[in-house]
Amino acid sequence: MDTPYFYVFCGFHHFSYNEDNSKKDKEMERMTMSNLQTPFRYDFVGSFLRPGKLKKARRQFNEGKIDAAALKKVEDEAITELVSKIKELGYHVITDGEFRRATWHLDFMWGFDGIGHTPTKTGLPFHGEAAMVDDTYIVGKIGLTGEHPFVDHFRFVKALEDENTVAKQTIPSPAQFLAQFTMPFNRGCTEKHYPNEQELVNDIVAAYGKVIDDLYAAGCRNLQLDDCTWGMFADKIGHTLYGTTREGIVEFQKAHKDINDKVIANAPKDMIINTHVCRGNFHSTYASEGAYDSVADILFGEEHVNAYFLEYDDERSGGFAPLAKVSGEKKVVLGLITTKSPVLEDKQMVISRIYEAAKYVPLDRLYLSPQCGFASCEIGNKLTEEEQWAKMRLVKEVAEEVWGR
Repeated sequence: MDTPYFYVFCGFHHFSYNEDNSKKDKEMERMTMSNLQTPFRYDFVGSFLRPGKLKKARRQFNEGKIDAAALKKVEDEAITELVSKIKELGYHVITDGEFRRATWHLDFMWGFDGIGHTPTKTGLPFHGEAAMVDDTYIVGKIGLTGEHPFVDHFRFVKALEDENTVAKQTIPSPAQFLAQFTMPFNRGCTEKHYPNEQELVNDIVAAYGKVIDDLYAAGCRNLQLDDCTWGMFADKIGHTLYGTTREGIVEFQKAHKDINDKVIANAPKDMIINTHVCRGNFHSTYASEGAYDSVADILFGEEHVNAYFLEYDDERSGGFAPLAKVSGEKKVVLGLITTKSPVLEDKQMVISRIYEAAKYVPLDRLYLSPQCGFASCEIGNKLTEEEQWAKMRLVKEVAEEVWGR
């Protein structure tokens, strides 16, 4: 080497070659894991049921009974325990379970300049229950002062990697961000600050670029874009939510695909970017229904992601035929295990469905996961933690039987 020292970088530690060899070897192992790419044959979407002590701490914080430092201490403990459990089950990807968030998407939006929110009075109309999440709207130009809070959230999980695991970060997709502020219920607030929608798109793309660059600098190489817009577009009444026709909704599909692809194109080339396509997940209820047929051409054919995590847990998702539109060598993670019910699926039925899907996408490009997170919002779905872990064990057992260890 031309220089007297070389450095290995992983997370935030630098070691010169003349330091303790055991430390260097450990960091090399960590760097190797950081280079692993999601998805894994058995995988998961990201969120988990909040333990009771975390829910209690969150209530106490909201009531002013404990401060932010006390809440963070409980969050840190709960996340560390969660990651330990994931490792015990033999999974190779770890997340923080979204334990620091109230919702899967809105907390991310609140981290930017120009975004305001207030408690809702009516809730979003899910099937069977109103989703009580904060109204979130634009109050100024979208930007980012300093570092987004999610970057530090990722650092904590990154530090928990070992020789068998790699951390991934989940965030709402740029399309989800755009939809939040351009759908009719929010458009009035948005147009006060963005009379030109292209300017809004440009600012969203720039803001995401800053977050992704900071995540990359923090060691993130696996990013997941969670996206409910495609579930809405696939719904038989989805076009009415945008005030257009079923034919007209195609232009909205293109616009949402384009903003995702712009962000992906600007990301570091060695960052793996996957997406999770969802139909809504709140307390075991859902927002949208409909097969992938009407979105397959644009979503599967044109979006430039590495892999799709897809809901396929019941009839709301339709059949596997649209998977024939998945272009190139992109991967498909079949969400055949529901997180909305405690009932454990029949293993042989899950296996048969994997082979059915393999008629449209080669088996070596198929993977398995639960259909969604277990707690997209703090309230969580209607199952116990033990039932949650039984689902996770089943995913692994099936994957090992189909693809081997």
